[in-house]
Amino acid sequence: MDPDLTKPWALPEEFLKRTFALINSDKDRNSASLVCKDWYNAERFSRRHVSIRNCYSVSPEIVAARFPGIRSVTLKGKPRFSDFNLVPEDWGADVQSWLSVFAAAYPFLEELRLKRMAVSDESLEYLAMNFHGFKALSLLSCDGFSTIGLEAINGIDDLGGDWLSYVPENLTSLEVLNFAALDSEVSFDALESLVSRCKSLRVLKVNRKISLDQLRRLIELAPKLTELGTGSFAEDLVSSSVTELESAFSKCRDLHTLSGFWDVTLLYLPVIFPVCGNLTFLNLSYATLGAIELECILTRCKSLRRLWVLDTVGDEGLEMVGSCCPLLEELRVFPADPFNQELGVTESGFLSVSNGCPNLHYVLYFCQRMTNAAVATVAQNCPNFTHFRLCIMSPGEPDYLTNEPMDEAFGAIVKTCPNLRRLSVSGRLTDLAFEYIGNHAKNLETFSVAFAGTSDLGMEYVMRGCPKLRRVEIRDCPFGDNALLSGLAQYESMRSLWMSACNVTTDGCKKLADEMPRLNVEVIKDDGGEDGSADKVYIYRTVAGPRTDAPPFVVTL
Repeated sequence: MDPDLTKPWALPEEFLKRTFALINSDKDRNSASLVCKDWYNAERFSRRHVSIRNCYSVSPEIVAARFPGIRSVTLKGKPRFSDFNLVPEDWGADVQSWLSVFAAAYPFLEELRLKRMAVSDESLEYLAMNFHGFKALSLLSCDGFSTIGLEAINGIDDLGGDWLSYVPENLTSLEVLNFAALDSEVSFDALESLVSRCKSLRVLKVNRKISLDQLRRLIELAPKLTELGTGSFAEDLVSSSVTELESAFSKCRDLHTLSGFWDVTLLYLPVIFPVCGNLTFLNLSYATLGAIELECILTRCKSLRRLWVLDTVGDEGLEMVGSCCPLLEELRVFPADPFNQELGVTESGFLSVSNGCPNLHYVLYFCQRMTNAAVATVAQNCPNFTHFRLCIMSPGEPDYLTNEPMDEAFGAIVKTCPNLRRLSVSGRLTDLAFEYIGNHAKNLETFSVAFAGTSDLGMEYVMRGCPKLRRVEIRDCPFGDNALLSGLAQYESMRSLWMSACNVTTDGCKKLADEMPRLNVEVIKDDGGEDGSADKVYIYRTVAGPRTDAPPFVVTL
């Protein structure tokens, strides 16, 4: 008898191969690969997708050697605070080094999803030339390229509207087309031709230059759309055109996601009523709607699970959310103008949503004011929160009724919501709030804090009390070297720590680097000064060692 078959975990190779092919979770695959060498190899050779959450945590050579059969890659680069302009543009995360390795290791690569990476036009051209079976490219919050790359993302350089004309005439397999972030006009003839020949198109998101009549023509050509981002919704139309547009929407029976609605007016909202009943996700984060406009939509959206709105809807609009959307699971309320104290939503709207939406488990809520009592009630109404991100826009703002710190609000969240995985805190907070978090948020994975805390003890409570932490983001807090070093037991299992505008010194960072040689401890100097302060610190675990492309203002300790 084969001695390996006497092992309790020994299974036939073909069985392992088929079993691992059914496992989609990277986390589950990683765990299974640790069982034994046979399982490691089965997982290694059967994996078709790999997700790399930090492009410097591993090298492309290591990835290629470990997984020879990859067809799809997700790759993330800069820290999340780059979205708030806190990371210098030329910090790094260039995709080209990855493409060069992948061209040799994965010439059969089909899908590449990039987030916060630096991508040049030359890299896009290299991609087109070296991956002949390529099918899907996603670029989110990337920079460095233009419309010459024939892709549209937030923040790219817009070089004109003719780029669609360069799409080959024989391209008929396009499934996703999104140029919502472009500011300029596009060639509508080229766009219409592309949509008409791509019968598998399921996601179409256009920019505000597309008129309502043009939108009608597009959706008549693509009735199988599942996601649609509209253009401007403020064009003057005759009644017959409105009727035609409503008829076109009525034929989109598979549509479950709607977004766009730039410059929307109440007059044209009825054209989307035929699809409202099937919508599960409604993104109105670019539409300055009031409560009345929101009400006329939501009364028809009984199946809605996800809703994004601007705070122009006010507390009255959020009351309608609570009344009309009993199945809602995710709510995001963004500020239309963070500097206008007269606009916005308050604790009243938050309470209304929590009263009517017991399934709510994800919230991002920008508001002008809040109270401890309101947040405690929200927690009682919705105890299944996994993501709770409350952003009181005035730094250090207390409970506006009692003038007390907001400690009890976040204490109520972590005490009442045991499944909490992501938490963003704001307002006036003392060390007590952080003590609550350390004592109760045992499943917390991502923690973000700004303009809060009173001493190093606050950060120490969190770092020592939350065993599942993976990512911590801190800015403008009074935390220093003792707080930084309090995470020594955690950093090996964490993905990253970001600290900016705190009281951390270069000496403290050096001590951490000495204690934890498998971490990259990067100090980003804003002004190149030598005063011993660490303006920005980015710490992450890596198996690739210090990176070789760090610019002069980044010092790796």
